[in-house]
Amino acid sequence: MNTKQEFNDWIEVKIDVNHRGLKFNFSEGEVWWCAIGRNVGVEINGKGKEFVRPVFVLRKLNKRSFMAVPLTSQEHSGAWYVNFRFKNMQEYAALSQVRIVSAARLYRRIGRADEMDVLRIRQGFHDLFL
Repeated sequence: MNTKQEFNDWIEVKIDVNHRGLKFNFSEGEVWWCAIGRNVGVEINGKGKEFVRPVFVLRKLNKRSFMAVPLTSQEHSGAWYVNFRFKNMQEYAALSQVRIVSAARLYRRIGRADEMDVLRIRQGFHDLFL
């Protein structure tokens, strides 16, 4: 599929996401499937027809929004990533891709990260940005 078609497809999904509104309660430390979308340049994209990707809920801002850290299973190293085990798989929290996300983008809760991993991801964010 070409990039122009992907953007057009994402616009259709984005309209649906916007109209469905808030459906879920979420908490810090949880991992969710989230409609990240088709993005620009080096920004991480969602996958599949719904343009979803797992995200880690770093900070709940209110019942409608949160700071999301997109996750990837592709191996990465360096200060921009925190690796951790989640549901018997190696995951990498892409700290450089952190963003504010509407809760309307949430699709399904996958689970909660181990408390030690939650602390490691928070510390990685703090070390990188603060």
